[in-house]
Amino acid sequence: MDASGRLTTGRLARLAGVGVETIRFYERRGLLEEPPRTEAGYREYAPETVRRLRFIRRAKELGFTLREIGELLSLRVAPGATCADVRRRAEAKRRDIEEKIRSLEQMNAALAKLSQACRGRGPVGDCPILEALEDDEP
Repeated sequence: MDASGRLTTGRLARLAGVGVETIRFYERRGLLEEPPRTEAGYREYAPETVRRLRFIRRAKELGFTLREIGELLSLRVAPGATCADVRRRAEAKRRDIEEKIRSLEQMNAALAKLSQACRGRGPVGDCPILEALEDDEP
């Protein structure tokens, strides 16, 4: 941090727990504004950028896409936006996650069934797992 409280890219990355390239990527995606530069060409970020990056990182950990994160960030400053708007997005994300869990459970059950069908011995040409994967039937 310099005397004005501004942060270099490296310092910002350390404080927010992200990589330098992640910061540049978020700038390109419009999640972060490109900051002013020093005369030497270095980016100087405002201290509140740390909070925004942490928000993005935590939202990603909860499964939100970058597009969805952009929408959440827009809601924060949108006149007339309410907590109900944010809640609707969180509930939609929960439904998406629940569907993914159901799908993963189906995949797990299918793989368990295939694994049980395989003795683990013999030539690969007789492997029931490979045969099932080559079969046209689901």
